[in-house]
Amino acid sequence: MKMNYFVVGTNDRDAAAKFYDALFEGTGFAQAMATDRMTYWMSEGAAFAVATPFDEEPATKGNGMMVGFDAGSNDEVERLHQKAIDLGGTCEGAPNLRGPYFSAYVRDLDQNKICFGTLVAAA
Repeated sequence: MKMNYFVVGTNDRDAAAKFYDALFEGTGFAQAMATDRMTYWMSEGAAFAVATPFDEEPATKGNGMMVGFDAGSNDEVERLHQKAIDLGGTCEGAPNLRGPYFSAYVRDLDQNKICFGTLVAAA
């Protein structure tokens, strides 16, 4: 079994779409479609979306929730981390070796926690 999609909530879909369009440049994820409440990006075998919550309540960060992207290299982890910050995200953990992963953490414009990482050694 493997993960096939992630969805995070947003209170400003236009701003979130601009953030992720810019963040995903050159990563293999590309915006595929938008509906009245969701914007989707697709990559080989995976999807990511931002959504206005179905219950019409404000989107809030998930306590303990995190979306992780395999960045493929240490350089790409560092690049995506810095790009997310440049786009208005906030640092939640600078690029560093953590166990068998080189990873970095940011919060997007809606405070959703995002990890960029790559496996560098067997556990």
